[in-house]
Formats: sequence, structure tokens, C-alpha cells
Amino acid sequence: MIATKRPHRREFLKTVGAATVGVAVACSLRSGRDLDRTPNVVFILADDMGYGDITGLNRDSQIPTANIDRLIREGRYFTDAHSPSALCTPTRYGVLTGRYCFRTRVKRSVLWGYSRHLIEPERTTVASLLKERGYRTHCIGKWHLGMDMPARGGGGFRDADEVVDQRSYTGDVDWAGRIDNGPVANGFDTFYGISASLDMHPYIYIENDRFLGECTVEDDLLFVTEDTREERYGDNLGPAHADFRADEVMPKLTRRTVETIEAQDADEPFFVFLGLTAPHIPIVPSERFRGLSELGPYGDFCLEVDDTVGQVLDALDRKGITDDTLVIFTADNGCAPYIGVEEMNEQGHYPSYVYRGYKSDIYEGGHRIPFAARWPSRIPAGTHSDEIICLTDLLATCAGITGTRLGEDAGEDSYDILPALLGEPLSAPIREATVYQAGDGSYAIRQGRWKLEDTPSSGGYYRVSREEAREAGLPEIQLYDLFADIGERTNVYAEHPDVVEHLTALLEKYKRQDRSAPVL
Repeated sequence: MIATKRPHRREFLKTVGAATVGVAVACSLRSGRDLDRTPNVVFILADDMGYGDITGLNRDSQIPTANIDRLIREGRYFTDAHSPSALCTPTRYGVLTGRYCFRTRVKRSVLWGYSRHLIEPERTTVASLLKERGYRTHCIGKWHLGMDMPARGGGGFRDADEVVDQRSYTGDVDWAGRIDNGPVANGFDTFYGISASLDMHPYIYIENDRFLGECTVEDDLLFVTEDTREERYGDNLGPAHADFRADEVMPKLTRRTVETIEAQDADEPFFVFLGLTAPHIPIVPSERFRGLSELGPYGDFCLEVDDTVGQVLDALDRKGITDDTLVIFTADNGCAPYIGVEEMNEQGHYPSYVYRGYKSDIYEGGHRIPFAARWPSRIPAGTHSDEIICLTDLLATCAGITGTRLGEDAGEDSYDILPALLGEPLSAPIREATVYQAGDGSYAIRQGRWKLEDTPSSGGYYRVSREEAREAGLPEIQLYDLFADIGERTNVYAEHPDVVEHLTALLEKYKRQDRSAPVL
């Protein structure tokens, strides 16, 4: 359900530097070549946090995010940043590989707790690239990209090419065995976290390539009343470590991140990928945050996310490395529609801000995300950019920072956005176009003011099939002029057949050619 009331728009909605269909791709300025030293990189990825949840981006937000606001104030935020998908797994794949996830076996939906690995062992990742450049690389938190779990008697866990819901899998895990093809096989020196989301078992911590203990009980960790279990979250009963508590996960991940930063050698650059488990379901803020927000548990959980960001920034300050560290805060997709958004709307809080839709949707609320970057020695403080960027751009940007050339088989959908981060003048948009996917696998492609959605509806939890649209006499595709209609309310596909034809052909070209970005 989309609320009719909307918060105030900010100045960034003006059409400054509007791109048009067919505009040339901007040449990368390769600004990293003249850096005195490569920065540490800390990438913080919130889980299901909406653009409108951040007070620094939405002045009507009912959640005071003081630490994220500090990051915005001391750095540069992007008003037109996007995840490549409106769901968890495909976005994470894009972040680490610089590649759209539809190029893998996951064409829709997500992986689950026992799913086999998704990142190919030979593929370049942000971690492997930076490791080759002398960085210490650390992954902390939610992985959700598959790993090959050991099973007693051999064989392991192998799902078919088709994505399947494995929450109900009850195979015989070898809790003392070695996990293959997880984070440490993809360029990370260390890993501490969980295999997938907090609503997906097994509920147990993993360190590097080993389980920390074994699952001896069954639990669902939801902490919700029985009358809302099926309606809001579903049944997630499964193997759990006896001491595993969902409300302790965020504090433990935060603590491990702070300890990791404090333990770094001052003369050795490092990369930390922090995949938070909040505010994704189960909504389980730790004790210290319960009741702090007027919005209830979801607001409390967002406050805990904000506190984690603050603790990371404080750790960098204590270490004396703030000026030489690039910190990025963002989210994997929009707020989930099933966590009580209607009630929050009634209280004047809009997690999707002025955008239509939520997590899993092809609309902007599904994939337009908060994105703030701070690097005091290089990024001008208190600035913003209207440049269209995508989370797949992290790989090429790190290549630009370190002066690394990516080959033809790396970062196929990744653009170097370093010039935009540093506030350098651009003669044209950095990205030729950007592709997004909905939860059902539907595509959208954005170029300048135009966004083509190859689906008759949201493509999310409340989608309408093409057959249903046809029977109802509705159009099977959608075209929106985002500069004139940021809320995606008026489908103008019939008025602009040339734009529809152009964007359809460009999308098909990207899919057919296996890459969308120029080779760097």
C-alpha cells in the first residue's frame, strides 16, 4: 500500500545535469593515479533500510540517525544511488563482483542458509583485488552468497541451478568440518558472521571456514507473538547453537568490527566489508535500544544500525586513521513492506521517502538507497551528488583508487565513480545506463530521466502477471519520466515509443553481451 501523504522534497530533486537518452558515457578521470597513499576502505551495508529512514536525507524521518547524519555532514551523499536488485543476495553479488546477478544462476529471489556458493572461485572480487594490492581484507556479518557446507558422509549441500527455499532442509551437517567457497575463498583474509539472513537457519556463527561450535537445538529466533508469526515472518524453525541469540548478533558484529580496526597495522591498508543484519527481520533490537524509538521495534533497530556506524567512526578516530579511510554507508535495498509500514506512515514516517514501492519492487523504493561516503583527506565535506551510481561500481572504483586495471572478465557492470566521489567536474554521466531487478526477476533500465520497467506491476511481493494485466486491459510495460514524475505514477510508454524501443534494445544488448561497462 502506497501512502498518499509525502514528506517535503529536498533540493536535489531539481533536474540539474539531466542526462538524455543516447548520451555518451563519461570517460573515467582515473583520479586514483595521483593519490599519495591508498585509503583504508570500510564498507557498511545495512539490511532492508529505506532511504527515508535517514534524517540526513529525509528531514521528516522519525528516526534520529545522528551518526549516519555525521557521515553525511562530513562527507558526500548521493541522491541517485541504487542497488542492482531490490533483494539481498543479488545486491551482495553485485557489490563484491561488480557484476549483475542475472548473469549467474540466480535470476530471481535469493539464496538460503545452506545454498551452495554463488561467486565463482576464479572471479575477481573487491576483496581479492585489494588483497593483491597489499590490503588486509575482512568480512564481518551477513554473507548470504552461498557457501559449500560439509555433510557427514561426504557430498555436502548442493542445490540445483534453480533457486530453492532451503529453510526446511534438515540434512546432516558436519559441524566440525571445513566450509568451502565462503568469504575466505573469495579474497577475504578473515570472516566472522553468519551464512545468510537472521531468518534463515542454521543459526550459528562462522569464523573463517569453520563453525563456532555446533547446532544442538532447534529455534526460530523470531521473538514475535504467535498471532503475527505467519502473517509477518513465516516459520523459520531450524538448527541453532544453544547460545545463539538473534538480539545479540548486531552487538557482536559491531564489537568484532571495532576490534578488527583497532588491531590493524598502521602501515598496512585494510578493507572491511560489514554486512549488517538490521533492520531486516527478525526485528530484534538488543536490550539497550528497546523502546528508544517512537516507531517501535523497527525504529529501535534502525537506531542500533546508527549506533554501529558511530562506533566504527569512533574506532577510526581513536586509531588516528580517519583522514586516510574511505567509509561508505549504504543499504542493499529498500525497507520491507511487511514490517508495519502502514502503521509508520500513519505516524508520519515514510521509509521509502517520496519514492514508490518497497523491498522486492521494481519501483524506486525497492532499489534507490542511502549512500554516503567520507574520506576527509579527499572528499569535500558537506556536499552531495546527483550522479546516478550503482553498488556494482565499488569494484571499478577500488580499481581506480589503487591504479589497478581490470581485465575483460572482471567488473562487467562496474564503473569507476571516483571522480564523482571527489567532486570533480564531469563532461557526461559516468554510467551509460543502469539495470535493476525486482524480486521476481523482472528488469528495469534507467538512462537519464527515463526508466523502463519490463513488467506490468511491481515485480515484488504484490505483483501482477502479464496475463493478468492483459486480461484487465492494462499495459504490460511501464515507462516513467523520473524528472517529471519521481513517484512513478504516470506510465508514459504510449507517448514515447522511441524511448521504449531504445531502452529495450539497450537492455537486451547488455544481457546478450555479458557486460555493460567499458573495459578499464
